Amino acid sequence: METETAAIDTRRKGRMGGLDTLRGLALIAMASYHFTWNLEYFGYLEPGTATTGLWKLYARAIASSFLFLAGFSLFLAHGKAINWPSFGKRFAMVAGSALLITIATYVAFPDSFIFFGILHSIAAASLVGLLFLRAPPLVTLLFAAFAFALPQYVQSDFFNSKWLAWVGFSTMPPRSNDYVPLLPWLAPFLAGLAVSQFVTPRSWLDRFRNPSSPRNLIATAGRHSLAFYLIHQPALIGLVYAVSLVAPPPPVDQVELYKSSCEKSCVQQANGQELCQRFCGCTLEKLQAESLFDIMMEGKLSAEQQTKVSDVAQQCTVEAQ
Repeated sequence: METETAAIDTRRKGRMGGLDTLRGLALIAMASYHFTWNLEYFGYLEPGTATTGLWKLYARAIASSFLFLAGFSLFLAHGKAINWPSFGKRFAMVAGSALLITIATYVAFPDSFIFFGILHSIAAASLVGLLFLRAPPLVTLLFAAFAFALPQYVQSDFFNSKWLAWVGFSTMPPRSNDYVPLLPWLAPFLAGLAVSQFVTPRSWLDRFRNPSSPRNLIATAGRHSLAFYLIHQPALIGLVYAVSLVAPPPPVDQVELYKSSCEKSCVQQANGQELCQRFCGCTLEKLQAESLFDIMMEGKLSAEQQTKVSDVAQQCTVEAQ
């Protein structure tokens, strides 16, 4: 009865148009990042553009905003009482979409498929968030800080397998086109939940509610965020692919491509330039010697070959130091 009353009360007050707009802006930012990633993937931009420097920070800010808004919305929808049918439906949609993305990317990019991306993280965080719905905002915020800090102090090779890397304790980030492990990314979700726990009971957000449907396109996209997320990337990839047929990018030297990408990634992990040059030169030499380089650059490594590549990286890490 309490659940039904809360659901009726939410419908009577209407949707929060401002929240839909914020979600829509996050979607547009995400689309702009993915478009940049696509341009790099097809060879129009320098390797490492989308995964280093300001673009890397941009991607993290976008992921944080999605998780923050997801946490905020969880308390907004279920703070008074958990509407289990509504929660179950939403969870099934997000988790099902995450599984669909895993399958699709495994077919398209078997060497770097998305096994735990942003949708996987939102689904997992939503389950954890249920434990905090009745907690005081300060307690939720403290656990958010704990979730952020814990992976910096707890790491083990035991978690390097894809079956366990989703937790966030791995010592070597797995190859994936979108890797958003539960920790530390539970932190922005719980932070959003804590903010909602503080402001929602005080009715500070009621003025942003609108019983009618949103009229602007950004808010409309935010209202249908899951559909937008699933559709936009295939559409953008198709667009860039069509352009590549008419105006193909210049040919790329695969060796120089690897060295540039490897050194950028290495330096971003706070390693020195000389050490990174030694490491990347070592891995390049060993991968070519074992006939793995061309296969890796084509993204067609088998599970056994991926293990060999990881072994090469570990050997060269020792030799470069």
